[in-house]
Amino acid sequence: MKRPAWLSLASLREVGPIAVLGIIALGLLGFAELADEVFEQETHGFGTAVLTFLRLPDDTSTPIGPAWLLNAMTDITALGGCAVLTLLTIAAALYRFARDDRATGLIILAAIGSGALLGNLLKLGFDRPRPDIVEHLTHAASSSFPSGHATLSAVTHLTLGALMARGQPSARLKALVLGGAILLTILVGFSRVYLGVHWPTDVLAGWCLGAAWAALWWLVLRRVKQA
Repeated sequence: MKRPAWLSLASLREVGPIAVLGIIALGLLGFAELADEVFEQETHGFGTAVLTFLRLPDDTSTPIGPAWLLNAMTDITALGGCAVLTLLTIAAALYRFARDDRATGLIILAAIGSGALLGNLLKLGFDRPRPDIVEHLTHAASSSFPSGHATLSAVTHLTLGALMARGQPSARLKALVLGGAILLTILVGFSRVYLGVHWPTDVLAGWCLGAAWAALWWLVLRRVKQA
């Protein structure tokens, strides 16, 4: 029995790039929608409800949950900080250079470096104030939208996760690696809201932008490898 044309090996190889293009489109669309809502100040009620829900009703300086949860969120949020992500990026790039894979090392540096630059420029452009309805439980200095931790953790963890998944021998291991990268990105973003230093829409926008940026550079790496 002849295999249908859409099940050919060549067709299946195109599923990945098409899916990645979809991620880029959805990520940019999601960011644009959130940016429009934030610009028109239509998300304040939603953000206030989420931030106050995560605090005790009679004391907005105290988050809900046991004491260890606050400590865990403080540790997790550091995984999206500039220092940790910079060290992780440099280590990953040096590893690729040591493996004589100069192209991948340079793309890692370009993807994450440009993602950080883009996020900071957008912060300056929107200049959204940090939430002031609950006490900040960690240091935060720059403007709020989009979340730098959410954006850069998405760019870094998803980019490196995708690279690690490429070398896995089975689909199960690929899914495990990518799933871990996605979970880590989600936890970092949630920690920023839990600690009161970001509006939920800041984090959602950072995820959208970071995922789209990581997907874009995945396509760049794929084209370079093919060439």
